Amino acid sequence: MINNFEQIKAAYKARDLATLNELAVATNRTINRRKNFNSVLMLSCNKLEHLIKIDSVDADCIVLNLEDGLSREDKPFGLVLCAIFLAHHKRCDKKLIVRVNALNEGGFEEIAYLNQFMPDAIRVPKIREVKEVNSVYELLDEKIELHLSIETNEAWSNLSLLRVDRKITTFYLGILDLFADMKLPQSLIKRDNPTVHYILSHFLLTCRTIGIKPVSFVYQDFKNLDEFREWVLLEKRMGYDAKGCISPAQAKIVNEIFAEQEIEILRARNIIKLFELKREEGIAGFEDEEFGFIDEPIYKGALAILDKNS
Repeated sequence: MINNFEQIKAAYKARDLATLNELAVATNRTINRRKNFNSVLMLSCNKLEHLIKIDSVDADCIVLNLEDGLSREDKPFGLVLCAIFLAHHKRCDKKLIVRVNALNEGGFEEIAYLNQFMPDAIRVPKIREVKEVNSVYELLDEKIELHLSIETNEAWSNLSLLRVDRKITTFYLGILDLFADMKLPQSLIKRDNPTVHYILSHFLLTCRTIGIKPVSFVYQDFKNLDEFREWVLLEKRMGYDAKGCISPAQAKIVNEIFAEQEIEILRARNIIKLFELKREEGIAGFEDEEFGFIDEPIYKGALAILDKNS
């Protein structure tokens, strides 16, 4: 429990922004560099009952959301509450990501303010072109990762160009906004729709090609867990290993389905060991009784499994 929670709660209830600002003390956090995350849970920064559960909620990443769900009047309060809770979690086993507002709607100012509170990553929505990414990159503290939401026509067209630096690590598929921008009806977003399959496949493969972690879209009907489970199973078959969530129940399903089995990790370690031993003998491809044919592509696949789970 955060020490001065009651004071924070009272100040927020009284709409006392000055007191909240005094409680937001800049801090040097230990940045969480984790990249093997599966569940990405969205929490609104104006809901104290959600923020207080950061430690206990079953999710790999927490997105502290300053964009959707906050009124214009509440956004300044959400920003300061976000800063207070970042400062409280000086070290966190969950990756703490802040989703700022669009750059032309206060995003630049929010990033400049949040630099002093050191979130693990800043997620920028409505990104469109490389020039915008460069402008964020120049402003953002060099220790903080940059994540981008892909939800505009321009971002989709520029997808392979948007990783301007290694600090940019993760893209999120904002499928509802993307469909709206493409003038496509959201009724097409069904598991058997070929357009959706193409979008999911293209997003996944482009991200992997440029060294970016792709996070699949948020499924809005959070009470329909059976359908959500089917979406996650489909995305796992396609090659995804992370999905956005808007409820702890969704995050639990994502973790369950995407979790790497220990046997798969052990298999990868054994393949790496066997290949490296044979390589010392000048052998680049060989048959193994347990693992079948092993060559350099199989070896690289095993390395990727271990890298993903590091």
